[in-house]
Amino acid sequence: MEISRAVMNDFESIVSLDSQIIGSRIRESQIKSSIEENRCIVCKVNEKVKGFLIYHNYFYSYLFIDLIIVSPDMRRLGIAKNLMIYIENLAEKKLFSSTNKSNIPMQKLFQALGYIESGLINHLDEGDPEVVFVKLVE
Repeated sequence: MEISRAVMNDFESIVSLDSQIIGSRIRESQIKSSIEENRCIVCKVNEKVKGFLIYHNYFYSYLFIDLIIVSPDMRRLGIAKNLMIYIENLAEKKLFSSTNKSNIPMQKLFQALGYIESGLINHLDEGDPEVVFVKLVE
């Protein structure tokens, strides 16, 4: 398992994995921008992209993990955890992220990594509030 910043050569693999999960290439421009701006991290297994993470730093000047995608055949093997740990090493003081209230596996991962619940956002996905998490980093 190798964690590194994504490069444009990874673009098609990342978009392909994302579209496998969500059923479209709608986030293609977001992915391209995140690679160009060095805000995309990939996890490769045997030189193939099996997971990626996109983040930004304009959430009240703190890092915010926008998106984590892991290939279905590679889940529960530590890919998301390792991607998050990579970002934690870049953060100063606080790191934020969020997930739907229905996404119990992601909430368990946040808790296992020491994140605490920070708030709730309603009306993004009707009937499934977004739970915001924060990790206080040293």
